[in-house]
Amino acid sequence: MAKSLLFIPDISGYTKFIQTTEIEHSQHVISELLEVLVNANTQELKLAEIEGDALFFYKENEIPSQENLLAQIESMFTAFYSHLKMLEKNRVCPCNACATAPNLQLKVIVHSGTIQHIEVQGNRKPFGKQVIEAHRLLKNSVESDNYTLITRSLALDIMLSPYYSSKIFRFRQGSDSYDDAQVEYIYSIIDPKELRLKTFPEPKKLHFDYPPHLVVKKDFPITSEKLMEYVTNYSYRKYWQDGVDKVEYDGNEVTRLGTEHTCVINGKHLNFITVTKDVPEDVLVYGELATSPIFFDELVQFYVFKQVSENVCELSVETFWKVKSHIKRIFLMPMIRKSFRKNLNHGLEGLYSFVVKEMGEID
Repeated sequence: MAKSLLFIPDISGYTKFIQTTEIEHSQHVISELLEVLVNANTQELKLAEIEGDALFFYKENEIPSQENLLAQIESMFTAFYSHLKMLEKNRVCPCNACATAPNLQLKVIVHSGTIQHIEVQGNRKPFGKQVIEAHRLLKNSVESDNYTLITRSLALDIMLSPYYSSKIFRFRQGSDSYDDAQVEYIYSIIDPKELRLKTFPEPKKLHFDYPPHLVVKKDFPITSEKLMEYVTNYSYRKYWQDGVDKVEYDGNEVTRLGTEHTCVINGKHLNFITVTKDVPEDVLVYGELATSPIFFDELVQFYVFKQVSENVCELSVETFWKVKSHIKRIFLMPMIRKSFRKNLNHGLEGLYSFVVKEMGEID
């Protein structure tokens, strides 16, 4: 029977990350990273299972060439660190999960051997001694959390020298004992600085040489970080914004610069993209640019969060707009401005009631 490839990318630092950060955002971050790794599969590997912080891939009865296997490993690391770079660059959320996500690392364990399969609830999964060995190798004596490990047996299969060296890989030899059996391997610590990370569009930072057309403010009995979470979590919008039938967005990603969502308000679809602007260091800001505004040629709203005392946050909603039509500016703007102010104040009252209710349920 021909040998099969066993391939396990595992996110290092997962347990501490989940235990010490906000659970909802940490789950989103891990989910995004696992999806990025799945999409970086260039060798048509089969995904056997998602194992919390790891993916278990295999290629049945086939071992890729040395060149293709190293390229696959590099592809995983490149995709992983490119995504972390994007999360860091486009972050708007101040929570620990979003702030510390760039500290996560990756290890990739690669093994080979003959495998059998078991079927669980209609799902066919690899099974056997080598499968167990591959998972045991996740716990090893490599003094790093960012590396690839290839078993000696697989290295021999693809004629990979234990002294192989390139810009990305610098292999060394190692071994560990599992169930009274010694397993030899070669490993290479990966330096993210040597990877050709993907580039991403610059986040949209807006600048205005004029004051907001409209500003409404309200104090909330909560920290600015927590209030920002309530505002930027789109699943909460329907609870505090009148007329919002639903919000369409990607529920598997954390809100950041460039993310898009659609508010369905009284049956009308309004599309928004997350933007930002410069604010003082002690202030948080979240902005929404309407990409298809009604009446306006351009419409931007910024939610500006400022901590005024230990348990009180001031929220200012600043609205900027452009209206090119002279007729609209002269005859309709006074009415629009009045209606806008009324809706914004009503929205803040709704947000206040929602926040107080949520805090009561948490307590």
